[in-house]
Amino acid sequence: MGTLGNIIWLIFGGFLTGLGYIIGGVGMCFTIVGIPFGLQSMKLGIATLTPFGRQIVETEKAGTPLYLIFNIIWLVLFGWEIAVGHLVSALVLGITIVGIPFAEQHLKLLPLALFPFGRTLR
Repeated sequence: MGTLGNIIWLIFGGFLTGLGYIIGGVGMCFTIVGIPFGLQSMKLGIATLTPFGRQIVETEKAGTPLYLIFNIIWLVLFGWEIAVGHLVSALVLGITIVGIPFAEQHLKLLPLALFPFGRTLR
């Protein structure tokens, strides 16, 4: 189911969304200050390309003060907008029975969209 779900996900918007995150991340990496945020945006883009069959896990650095500060900056500048997009997409997809598995994937990406530092999708 994971492979089929990922193929359908890519065809119906996952590819463009992931590509948008990756291009945005590359753009953020043009400045030295934006490099950590650009890398997280690219990580989110890669996670968005194939979310089926993967889980969000915390790394050992998740609780460090630097990651906490970066997560707060991310949340204020980028994260809440990305999270709202995933939440709205999940609500729209959750209306139909066919869309429920895709809505679950959007909900799975919410924590990564809000606080990407110290989390990864495996």
